[in-house]
Amino acid sequence: MKKRGILNAQLAGYIAALGHNDIFLIGDAGLPIPAGVPTVDLALCGGVPSFEQVLSAVLEETQVEFYYLAEEITGKNVCLLQYIKASLPNVDNEFMPHSEFKEFTKKVKFAIRTGEFTPFPNIILRAGVAFPV
Repeated sequence: MKKRGILNAQLAGYIAALGHNDIFLIGDAGLPIPAGVPTVDLALCGGVPSFEQVLSAVLEETQVEFYYLAEEITGKNVCLLQYIKASLPNVDNEFMPHSEFKEFTKKVKFAIRTGEFTPFPNIILRAGVAFPV
């Protein structure tokens, strides 16, 4: 039995299969996931698990070199934006309108659905490499 890290077998497998430049999504309970995108649905009830809990667990096991956010987070969820920036220091990022963000989700390798109920707690992460290049 695995005793540390992500215990969800489906999510652990998706993370282990990430290659350099693969992109994947962590989204809130209401973000529409495009048809055909494999989804790990962790949502139990409103707020459980939180976006922060899921992001923290994922970052413990994933090298991230870039991330994308909806620009609306800057005015609607400043606390979460600060958490994201603190969790991904020195990682380049890009903001785009939420409508473009939703369109971009069609390109992700997989999605993780959280139970988050706050505005714009969605992020697309691009996998990096865990060794010096």
